[in-house]
Amino acid sequence: MIDLRSDTVTRPTPEMRSAIAAAEVGDDVFGEDPTVADLETETADLLGKEAAVFVPSGHMGNQIAVYVHTRSGAEIWAPQQAHILGNEQGAASVLSRVLPRTFDSPDGVPPADVLHRWATGTEDIHRARPSLLCMENTLTGRVVPLEEQRRATAFAHEHGLRTHLDGARLWNAAVALDQEPAAVAAGFDTVSVCFSKGLGAPVGSALAGDAATIAQARRARKLLGGAMRQVGVLAAGARHALHQHRSRLVQDHDRAERLARFVTDNTQLSAVARTNMVLVTTPADSAQQLVAALETQGVRAVALGSDLVRLVLHLDIDDAKLDAATAGLHAAAKEI
Repeated sequence: MIDLRSDTVTRPTPEMRSAIAAAEVGDDVFGEDPTVADLETETADLLGKEAAVFVPSGHMGNQIAVYVHTRSGAEIWAPQQAHILGNEQGAASVLSRVLPRTFDSPDGVPPADVLHRWATGTEDIHRARPSLLCMENTLTGRVVPLEEQRRATAFAHEHGLRTHLDGARLWNAAVALDQEPAAVAAGFDTVSVCFSKGLGAPVGSALAGDAATIAQARRARKLLGGAMRQVGVLAAGARHALHQHRSRLVQDHDRAERLARFVTDNTQLSAVARTNMVLVTTPADSAQQLVAALETQGVRAVALGSDLVRLVLHLDIDDAKLDAATAGLHAAAKEI
């Protein structure tokens, strides 16, 4: 079975398993795990931030950011399609008790007129006060232009809001833009990154920011049950991925482009590649039918709606598996 549902389905490479087995560990709750400490320092440096904290998941990293930046009853601003709102069980409202305010934007950048309108009348006694602007890069594989990010974060800071970037696939954005990760993270008070998506580690994310904010984040991690003990065995896999797998992301992007071109040129469907993702548009209400047909061809995918199917390229997909997936998609397309 060729699994293109997500880049979270990868298996640790033999070299990663060796790094995990050899990891030097200590009690991280006491701050004594050297492998975790090294990973946090390297991640912060890559992102141009003062400090970072290792967390079990991107979900936790995002929600810690909301928790430390906001207060109960405050507004947070985010794209309608933001993972932090739509894919984390409403945790921002449950845990931090904030009021989400969403903007509609295809690339996840808040329109200037929306920002100006939302920043007006914040002293009105009837209104929740804005506290945090959240963005995401990449957003469903789409790379957000850095100049637009910086315009939005500068506006937020001018109006007293903090800023957070969900950078679960920031590594993909940096490769696609041919920029250092710090350039993608610039302008944000905090940024979360995943090691278990494009980089292929089995588990782990990090939240980075200034030292004072990350000190608060460590307390929040403990509150949420995310403080761990000899967690260097996990951090070692993440650190190996950070060292060895960032540069190879361009291969995933290239294979995504090849797959999208094949779909568009050889089937009745249309497709677009966004970094390591291929989004296939199907006839109305037939996305699930395509997913089922692909399954019979030995290819797994997910439907994002009634007429959109997502295919994700990743560490476990080489050229031979890409060719097999292409053949399976060609056959499956004939069934809808």
